[in-house]
Amino acid sequence: MSKIVMGALLALGGTATACVAGAKTLFNRTIPRQDTLRVDLSEMADMSKWEEYKKFMIPNREWLEKQNLETVKITARDGIELHAKYFPAENPSNKLVICNHGYTGRGMKDCTSIAVFFHRIGYDCLIVDHRGHGDSEGKYIGFGILDRFDCLRWIQYVNNRFESRKQILLYGVSMGATTVLMTTGFPEIENTVKAVVSDCAFTSPYAVFRHILKRDYHLPPFPIMDINDAMCRKKAGYGFSDYSALYAVKNTNIPILFIHGAEDNFVPVSMSKQLYNECGSEKDLMIVENAGHGAAYYEDVPAYEEKIISFTEKYLD
Repeated sequence: MSKIVMGALLALGGTATACVAGAKTLFNRTIPRQDTLRVDLSEMADMSKWEEYKKFMIPNREWLEKQNLETVKITARDGIELHAKYFPAENPSNKLVICNHGYTGRGMKDCTSIAVFFHRIGYDCLIVDHRGHGDSEGKYIGFGILDRFDCLRWIQYVNNRFESRKQILLYGVSMGATTVLMTTGFPEIENTVKAVVSDCAFTSPYAVFRHILKRDYHLPPFPIMDINDAMCRKKAGYGFSDYSALYAVKNTNIPILFIHGAEDNFVPVSMSKQLYNECGSEKDLMIVENAGHGAAYYEDVPAYEEKIISFTEKYLD
């Protein structure tokens, strides 16, 4: 992501014209749909570690792709078509997890290993593609602000299809984690959503972009973020500060497990700690040593899975 921001900032020279040009470049490289990966994985974890992680990830993905997956489609509140894959448990189950991937990802690429785990412990899995990602429609990425409404639609779909008999677990990584946390701000979901697992969430899109500007370029958010926010409102229909995961978790009754890698240099671990401290419901916090962004699961698979099981079994039966 810092390389994306670098391209936006090369034009900056202190003039208003340069600021507008830099903000426009930042917008064009981050908010519109991106069907090719533009995130530098080396920012998330050491590349040698990702090569090791792939030895775990790829077999899970290949196995899941061979299963009998149902393609599911729903319509978002703004009319775009959203896609997901439904994978029922081996035996009839009253538990269902909705898996939410991160920025520039897709469900059947980034959530396959965790879906295989949930399938193994008896969950139905709904593996979604966020708007502007994968098979879902959408010209712009929602950074949780728009995706929370889509997640609500997926919950409503599950409730309608299964007549509210499913106990729902929301799971998300990075932008997907922010999405599921923001979704807890809808009180109507509390009858069927029994718990949330949030892995390396950011508190708001504004906060994470501000962090990158300060960390890598020692720049204040003004005026780049203000200009970029205005562009996003005009083109994508939302602003970076329109909603915050902090507000949602302060007011929810849904239990939340917060997970974060101690070596996350993209979304600082302090954001999950802040979310945990502000959360008003039952909660727990797991910090995974030596894990970069989005890598906590792959860094310590046994501990990660054990933590999820011990937390969720208190709320889903």
